Amino acid sequence: MKTIFQTTHLESLKQKILSYTQVNDKVLQDQMQFYQRMDLKKGDTLVIPGQLVHYFFYVATGCIYYYKLDEGEQKVLEFYTDDIFFTDLPAYVKGTPSNYYLKASEATIVYAIKKSDAENSFEKSHQLERFGRLSMQEAFMKIFTRVERLNSRSNEERYLRLLEKRPDLFQRVPQYLIASYLGLTPVGLSKLRKRLGKG
Repeated sequence: MKTIFQTTHLESLKQKILSYTQVNDKVLQDQMQFYQRMDLKKGDTLVIPGQLVHYFFYVATGCIYYYKLDEGEQKVLEFYTDDIFFTDLPAYVKGTPSNYYLKASEATIVYAIKKSDAENSFEKSHQLERFGRLSMQEAFMKIFTRVERLNSRSNEERYLRLLEKRPDLFQRVPQYLIASYLGLTPVGLSKLRKRLGKG
């Protein structure tokens, strides 16, 4: 990975950090040097099962999907799109090998910070420590609330909520991945869409 500074994406990254907490300009500027830019093509992977996860990531633009293989079938847990922090949180926090994949579903630009660099910066700055804590809490809550929705809502409710909250996914992610995310088969999703007059 090469560190390449691109003003617009780094400015978005700075603003995202500042959305969690106020950070001194110099502290924030120092933090930027630790982020490494990664340009991913569609199908490129960031994490595979068995791999240790040493990075916390930020999607500048594009889409990453987080999934596991269950008896050869993809089970999508989450989609991470523009302006979101993410990682395989259980593996990252515990320092254990991942059980999941993180893969680009389209051309994607990601900024990655090493866990050791992030933790060193948290020790030096209470402002950055707060950012780290809140961004990780948010990443955890995305997965937790998704599992809650999967267990407590009907297929139709889950589909309509996704259509309302994240309509862009239907344009940029294959239907079979959306079906998996909703806990449906592709055929089941197609039938649901037809019944609701959505395609």
